[in-house]
Amino acid sequence: MTESGSGRTDAAAFCADLVRTHDFARYASTLFVPARERRALLGIYAFNAEISRVHELVSQPLPGEIRLQWWTDMLAGSGHGSVEGNPVAAELLLAIRNFRLPVEPLSRLVEEHQFDLYNDPMPSMAALEGYLNETASALFSLAARVMAQPSEEIDHLAQHAGLAQGIAQVIAALPRDASRRQLFLPLQFLEQHGGGIEDVFSGKQTPQLRAAIDQLISEASSHLKTAFSLLPTVPPATRPIFLPLALAERDLARISRAGSNPFAPQVTSRLRVLWTTWRASRRREFGG
Repeated sequence: MTESGSGRTDAAAFCADLVRTHDFARYASTLFVPARERRALLGIYAFNAEISRVHELVSQPLPGEIRLQWWTDMLAGSGHGSVEGNPVAAELLLAIRNFRLPVEPLSRLVEEHQFDLYNDPMPSMAALEGYLNETASALFSLAARVMAQPSEEIDHLAQHAGLAQGIAQVIAALPRDASRRQLFLPLQFLEQHGGGIEDVFSGKQTPQLRAAIDQLISEASSHLKTAFSLLPTVPPATRPIFLPLALAERDLARISRAGSNPFAPQVTSRLRVLWTTWRASRRREFGG
């Protein structure tokens, strides 16, 4: 593997480009940390981007399962072929070595994303929370380990941050998921309000669907409030990791407005993301 000074052909630059393309919110947050830690974070986030988009790259579950199994084997030390030849795997392994990251949460993240490959609806809020704890929350926790020693306070913050951001993303992805006949919005909420799966897949907002979304917004807002209250309890060096919460806060505020349509296309420019992230970095919660 060549060093990062050799340009975009090296593994570090590849991961930076991947995160910039597929997870710009987290990419923006890495601009506020030192170079060594930033490289490790981009390796972790690139890994997450690869895992999260497997279902977009396959038309059937089996090829997706095979792709995910490759990552499971790699993390277990039994990878097939040249693991170091995969730039994302190489950067992830480097981050694991340099910052003594635990492998088990990474393996569970891969395992949890098997759900994405199938069209089973998310059955309940408890199931969604379990999914997000092993994905979004775990990602916050792992990233924080790059910046500081692990602690109960950081893990507590990471849990609520992941739930808030993850739920906001579920709502934002509703149009895309509905077009694929996938349901991450808890079926439990739809049924509580007299709705059903076809209310979502039809792509039209109904009173029942709106009530279910509002209930989900309430859950996310509660976790977001708790996360912001916990930020002062963690080391200042870790706080940039949680800057994507400012974007989740903005998205939840938009979706909560009267008359907002969850199926209306929403395009946020990179400049707007950078501006929102920079402003958040100046806020008291983030130590600005």
